[in-house]
Amino acid sequence: MLDVRELRKDPETAAAALARRGHHFDVEAFQALDGRRREAAIASQDLLAERKAASKQVGKLVGGGMSVDDAKAKVKETLEAIGARIDSATEAARAAQGELEAWLATVPNLPDDSVPPGKSEDDNVEVLRWGELPVFAFDARDHVTLGEGLGLLDTDAATKITGSRFVVMHGQLARVHRALVQFMLDLHTREHGYREVYVPYIVNADSLRGTGQLPKFAEDLFRLEGDDDYYLIPTAEVPVTNLGRDRIFEAAELGEGGLAFASHTPCFRSEAGSYGRDTRGMIRQHQFEKVELVRFVRPGTSDEALEGLTGHAEEVLRRLELPYRKVLLCGGDLGFSARKTYDLEVWLPGQAAYREISSCSNFGDFQARRMQARWRNPDTGKPELLHTLNGSGLAVGRTLVALLENGQQADGSVILPAALRPYLGGLERLVA
Repeated sequence: MLDVRELRKDPETAAAALARRGHHFDVEAFQALDGRRREAAIASQDLLAERKAASKQVGKLVGGGMSVDDAKAKVKETLEAIGARIDSATEAARAAQGELEAWLATVPNLPDDSVPPGKSEDDNVEVLRWGELPVFAFDARDHVTLGEGLGLLDTDAATKITGSRFVVMHGQLARVHRALVQFMLDLHTREHGYREVYVPYIVNADSLRGTGQLPKFAEDLFRLEGDDDYYLIPTAEVPVTNLGRDRIFEAAELGEGGLAFASHTPCFRSEAGSYGRDTRGMIRQHQFEKVELVRFVRPGTSDEALEGLTGHAEEVLRRLELPYRKVLLCGGDLGFSARKTYDLEVWLPGQAAYREISSCSNFGDFQARRMQARWRNPDTGKPELLHTLNGSGLAVGRTLVALLENGQQADGSVILPAALRPYLGGLERLVA
């Protein structure tokens, strides 16, 4: 959530920044809502002052000739009338504040100055490319054709068990999927300094509001039926980032480099806005797995932290020998809570295209303000908002897709990268 105090100072500048990401910030609507809140708050405060003054009137009334009992009764009557008005004014102030907060909850983060202009992914800026694209002496097959040809991927069984956008993996393919998780976690915890954390796969609505999924993206979530307001997680970003909710970290606990967490979880998404897109195979599923990277850092260090986090995700692709490109998202393609995002897109020969495999974002204090995630600045002794970041390190299913398609051979087998073989007992190739 944006800082309402800063919005009050210069709403036009905020509106111009939000326009760069395609969001219309209605300055007049904001000022009207904020004005109602302010007027209701002032009215409530004035009535409190009036009640305080009225409570001191007994002596004056007695001094003017009224009996003590009559003076007390008169003041009591006045206080009761003021009290009823205070209750009404307090409720009006509370309602106005709630309406303003609900409206602000739908406003996305301000883009960083370095974010390029643009309306869609077509306007994203390529930062680098890594790796040589594979050249085949045959027509490249996609991962579904390869997996089914090996007898290791079964989409029909998944459709029968559940429905579309699910898969069943068998034997060596399931083993490679599991090995990828272990490889990623080992790399991030042993070499990159992340602390592994296991978190719930079900969260409450407050957690989703804290990271910005609610109220904006309710239709993309799987909500559980029942009395409790529970949801399946769309990504580990939600439970891991909420480890900082309603907390004040001491400077020593946070350290100079902040806190860094790595977590492997399943992810559940309804894909409500992607009807008809990527319905074949494992590119866009209702259930998939990721290794997520989350960081809490001091303000002023999050830009550097984003570069580091993105580099950690890139290292997974490099170790697995997967060609990829890194793009800086334009304003129109930024996620709701992000102020700056790099996407990593892996090359998929079966589609002859780069496809997103990781999105690494700096949220500034946007999520922290929603969650009240803070640290105590030793220079002032006062709590201040943290900056939060997260990124996929990586999406496991899409990494598996990339391994199949980039390692495919003419006979339908798949050569596996050397970095993964120790996790597979030395297995070098998938064969039928």
